[in-house]
Amino acid sequence: MFFNSALTGCTLMDLAQDCEGADARVEEMTALDILGSRPDGATVAEGFEDVDAGCLSDSGDVMVYAERTYAFPGIRADVAAHYRTAAQQDGWRPDPDAAPDDLSFVKKAMNLRIVFVTAELLAEEGHGSRPDLRTGAGYSISVDSYE
Repeated sequence: MFFNSALTGCTLMDLAQDCEGADARVEEMTALDILGSRPDGATVAEGFEDVDAGCLSDSGDVMVYAERTYAFPGIRADVAAHYRTAAQQDGWRPDPDAAPDDLSFVKKAMNLRIVFVTAELLAEEGHGSRPDLRTGAGYSISVDSYE
């Protein structure tokens, strides 16, 4: 789990208490079928074999999240088409507050987002060299929910 105490002035102990008891919810998020859905040809990006999941807390707001990152040899439009269909079939609906081109969906109290990434962007974020994301449409799919 990641806790950001710099934003609130709270102690790490205070933030850990905010996320206390969130483990079951994090596990639920990690197991969502939509995280494993991917277009034909997409593979789990190298170095991202596990679902990144956890709880974040800031000023009393507690968010649980789960995220996967995939490499796809095709084009972004194919990824978008896949997730528009897969999300609808799984009960997600387009986020009414999102921009028309955003791949953002809502279901109950959860938010689903598909964000395209590049090898360069991931390197800037400290994920190192990403040869598997140099071509095609690398992307992450994330689900979050505020408790």
